[in-house]
Amino acid sequence: MSKISILIANYNNGKYFSECYDSIISQSYEDWEVIIVDDCSTDDSTEIITGLIKDDSRFRFYQNNTNKGCGYTKGKCIDLATGDLCAFLDPDDALYPYALERSADEFKKSRNNIIAVYSQLIFCDEKLNPREVFTKIKQVHNHKLFFNAPIQMSAFFMFKREAYLKTSGINPALKNAVDQDLYLKLLETGDARFINEVLYKYRLHSNGISQQTSKQSAKESFARVIHEAMKRRKITVIQNLPVPETFTTSEEIYSLLNYQTKIPYRLMNKIRTSLHI
Repeated sequence: MSKISILIANYNNGKYFSECYDSIISQSYEDWEVIIVDDCSTDDSTEIITGLIKDDSRFRFYQNNTNKGCGYTKGKCIDLATGDLCAFLDPDDALYPYALERSADEFKKSRNNIIAVYSQLIFCDEKLNPREVFTKIKQVHNHKLFFNAPIQMSAFFMFKREAYLKTSGINPALKNAVDQDLYLKLLETGDARFINEVLYKYRLHSNGISQQTSKQSAKESFARVIHEAMKRRKITVIQNLPVPETFTTSEEIYSLLNYQTKIPYRLMNKIRTSLHI
């Protein structure tokens, strides 16, 4: 049985943590640890989280000395992990009881080059009542021109720590699009398998880091992450259009990928994926 590290980067989400905690201790899979790194929260997160985890040795709680941002904090979570498999869980979200077991089982039956698995998620209201499944998550055809734009893979995302150690790691300077940075770097080391089941509850609320108030900032960061991936992969031309040597605007980057939203490309990609080409 592989040990799983559940990674939680927290900032001011203490009031939601109890449901996250309950979903962890209710897991059917038993060999896990939880790494929690708090990014200098200004709410009562520390008191709430430490009060819940108490003396449970499976939980390890850390705090940054100063507010460092999401990229740094998530990177620190991975650095502190000891599990063979890792997965991020936001402190305001929750897992279904079989999420860890189902994900670990997928690694057992998949090919050796599978370095990650990811599942379907369901959007929930602020009280974590399920609303609708995010149907855009699909099995992706991994190749050097895949940038997850538009979104096709998301949480619940579990990956091999040994694969992560082969990458340059999460960019600590990123404030958002951190998960996208992680996905693209890991996909350069191997393939990911989609689990067509809902394993993750995604809470929608006004304080969410990836929601409405920060969408433009996230779009800009994601474009920079994509551009960096293009440079890493030594891609100089896409569809006869040159990739800029240095980042200029997010619009320029996304315009290079417009063809990926067209029906012919999506149809061909679906065929390739179904045939595992």
